[in-house]
Amino acid sequence: MIKYTKLFITFLLAVSAVGAVAQTTANTSSPYSQYGIGDLTPMLLPQNQAMGGISTGTNIINRYMSINPQNPASHAMISLTTIDAGLSLHSVNLSQAGQPTQRNSNFRLSHITFAIPVTQTSALSFGLMPYSQVGYNYTKSSKGFGSGSSVDTNLINNIYSGQGGLTKAYFGYGFAVKRNLLLGANVGYIFGNIKHFQQVEMPKLFGALNTRVERNNAAGGFTYDLGAQYIWDLSLSRHVVFGYSTSASSKLNSQNSYIISHYTFDSAGNENADVDSVVNEQNAKSKIQLPQIHRFGISYQQDLKFLVGADYSIGNWSELSINGVNAGMANSSTFNVGGQYTPKMDALNNYFATVDYRLGFMLDKTYYNVPNPTGGGSTNITSKAVTVGLGLPLRGSISSFYKMNLTAEFGQRGTLNNGLVKEGYFNVRLGFTLNDKWFQRYKFD
Repeated sequence: MIKYTKLFITFLLAVSAVGAVAQTTANTSSPYSQYGIGDLTPMLLPQNQAMGGISTGTNIINRYMSINPQNPASHAMISLTTIDAGLSLHSVNLSQAGQPTQRNSNFRLSHITFAIPVTQTSALSFGLMPYSQVGYNYTKSSKGFGSGSSVDTNLINNIYSGQGGLTKAYFGYGFAVKRNLLLGANVGYIFGNIKHFQQVEMPKLFGALNTRVERNNAAGGFTYDLGAQYIWDLSLSRHVVFGYSTSASSKLNSQNSYIISHYTFDSAGNENADVDSVVNEQNAKSKIQLPQIHRFGISYQQDLKFLVGADYSIGNWSELSINGVNAGMANSSTFNVGGQYTPKMDALNNYFATVDYRLGFMLDKTYYNVPNPTGGGSTNITSKAVTVGLGLPLRGSISSFYKMNLTAEFGQRGTLNNGLVKEGYFNVRLGFTLNDKWFQRYKFD
């Protein structure tokens, strides 16, 4: 009875967390997120993110059941009921030639995932995680009502902003075909709302009609992920895992609205209600075409001691189309390498010897193909980051194991060349992992 009560309470907490994750504002402040469908978020939990983002060739990490939505084949290795939930903090410094540095920070719930063993060699997993995020706000000003004249000081401000993002709910199943061959699949549902705004304002001309253009895109649709892993046992405690996973090309249903309105400011500088709507197009239906993504990974692990691995992924994002129009993105490629070391997991009198120490590196050729504000042409945006982290075991019981995973990521994205923006970012992620034996039938003599 206690087990079922625990399950019911966990279910209620999960429903609350799911609602919070789905409704929280985007955890980004990047002008690059205005392109495509925003900043793409890998389906990684903090323990994998801390190792540079390796995941395709990982499953159990140091005898802890670890949920890995990036490769559904890994679900097959889960033998205990597992819950993982977490928070994230994103801080970024935005730099541009000739402009002062701008700093922004955002905080949100990051993920909630579950896994439940079905048999000794198979398990179900489900959860909710961000898929992409949009968040930006910047202004371009010119004098002389846009002419640039230094004589006329009347300004025109072009203000660009956006918000929202897409969230992915998934349900997956992984199973072992043989002792060393694992297969799995996830069915996902991506949903969300992305809004873009462009405003033209004349702040020094009282009574002038200012213009706002609003584009709203509400999307929803199913996606499919497949995965495989092969475990090569070098000994009872040493293993090499080869992994592959793919996200199939899929289409999301999209409903769009396009509104152009006029508004004014009062004498105190406050915005008045809209005067009129010049254009008001609502609920136009279309599609968002997502591309296929391939991931390859390998890891080497000595149980209770260390794990090292590497991943390589490619995405055909040049095929991304939004509302029937190619988005002009570039094909992406990402290289991840990292690992963890545990001095002595069974140490009784030295807690720090039982901690997992994690380190990794990531190099990402993103899908952003950004027009150059100066010089013409476009630039493919790249990103690089170093990750560090800790896996902190918490007190549990004979059948329950708890761990707190803390990750920090230090990275750079973009460039100062051609009038573009360079981002220096710092991400912190905190996750809590529970391994517990539920649904156990006890026998009494």
